[in-house]
Amino acid sequence: MKKSLWLKVSIFATGISGLIAEFILSTLASYFIGDSIVQWTIVLSIMLFSMGVGSRLSRFITKNLLLTFILIEFALSLFISFSPLAVYAIAGQTAYIHLLIYGLAFIVGLLIGFELPLATRLNETHEELDKNISNILSWDYTGSLIGGLLFAFWGLPHLGITNTAFVFGILNFIVALLLFWQYSDKSFLKQKGMLLVGIFLAATLGLGFYFSEEIVLFGEQSRYKDKIIFQKQSRYQNIVITQWEEHYWLFINGNQQLSTLDEFLYHEPMVHPIMELTKEHQDVLIIGGGDGFNVKELLKYQDVKNITLVDLDPAMTDVGLHHKGMLAYNDSALHHPKVTILNEDGFNFLEKSDSFYDLIIVDLPDAKSIDLNKLYTVEFYQMAHRLLRPHGHFITQAGSPYYATKANYCIDKSMQAAGFSTLSLHNQVLTLGEWGWIVGSKSYTREQMLSHLKQANYGDIPTKWLNQEAMQLITSFGKPLFDTSGVEVNTINSPVLYRYYLNGNWDLY
Repeated sequence: MKKSLWLKVSIFATGISGLIAEFILSTLASYFIGDSIVQWTIVLSIMLFSMGVGSRLSRFITKNLLLTFILIEFALSLFISFSPLAVYAIAGQTAYIHLLIYGLAFIVGLLIGFELPLATRLNETHEELDKNISNILSWDYTGSLIGGLLFAFWGLPHLGITNTAFVFGILNFIVALLLFWQYSDKSFLKQKGMLLVGIFLAATLGLGFYFSEEIVLFGEQSRYKDKIIFQKQSRYQNIVITQWEEHYWLFINGNQQLSTLDEFLYHEPMVHPIMELTKEHQDVLIIGGGDGFNVKELLKYQDVKNITLVDLDPAMTDVGLHHKGMLAYNDSALHHPKVTILNEDGFNFLEKSDSFYDLIIVDLPDAKSIDLNKLYTVEFYQMAHRLLRPHGHFITQAGSPYYATKANYCIDKSMQAAGFSTLSLHNQVLTLGEWGWIVGSKSYTREQMLSHLKQANYGDIPTKWLNQEAMQLITSFGKPLFDTSGVEVNTINSPVLYRYYLNGNWDLY
């Protein structure tokens, strides 16, 4: 019975590390390839299919079942531990990323599928058939549950992807050693090759773990033009900061969010026009914008009393609060006593909030994934509309009107469907290209907003670029470059926006 227990423990450990390997590879595929729904679907489907292939192939093993089982455990520990490092090592070779990630998913699934039937056959000397199969599978499935929870609530947020892979890859290795020790006898100990394999694998895992940070940094650096000075994989996203001379670039999941070289070309049009449109500025809500640059612009107005900043990721607001490169350019705005920072989901915050605001500013990454998509839906805009005071205004970043034309129009139509009168703005941001925003009003028509903004004088506000002449430019558009007549509104049940982003006209940039 003791041997049977150790066999089940090994299957339990495989259930944990196997599911974590699936999640790690799916996360890496989302980060390096994009479109999280498609990538998670492909990776998980490949792994499930390859488990079936491995299970079928295992029937050809008729001798040395235990030896084969332990070797498979060793191989799993190696592939699980080194999967992230292998992907980062070729991060600059984008043509091969798909092949590598999907190939690793197939191999890990194959090994898992191979060992489950072997474990059942090894355990048949200890238990009857009905108990044997149900016990082996229940230990595996329970391990999968534990693995999923550990990945979501401990591994990814606290260890990061590479350390999580090594921790649970090494778990497989340790359990395999314990199983080897429990099952060993005099004849089995003659298999000296197994001991040598174990020693070699232990050394390989140790060296890989020791050099993992350097390998990840090498892979990340190959994706960026300038030197990486900060990199963090949070529970929600990968945050990178690069530096060139005295300026800094902030990237989320490989996409540029801002550069201190020209951030004012983005943040001044986002803040000052709606401040001009709004009669009172006492209470302002910002969703996203954890870098603090919108807050910096808002604090130029003495009548602003309360700024509530809601950003899901504590790692992002920590950058805005403490990174010296950001602090040098955001004027330490997030430390101001008028500012309250809440690390919550923006959608859930609006849903449960009973506070009212004069302005709501939404500064989030482009909705290229389904989780961000909900923050650009009719339902989201309806909740924002409800929390705005009668003369309040709303603004959201809306991607590029030229490089993501249909996405930009989709956001506009979705806001109108929520009850807003809308006005589009755009500006040429040097390091981002042509960018756009959509203003929503509860009290003004589009024509009234346009007239007011073109007549406004911004001389009392210390801006770097924005003035009355600039407003003539950022409110003026030509004809759309692409047919937008068939663009649909974006809703929770029909999330079309992220598809418009993924199928944008980015080849023009």
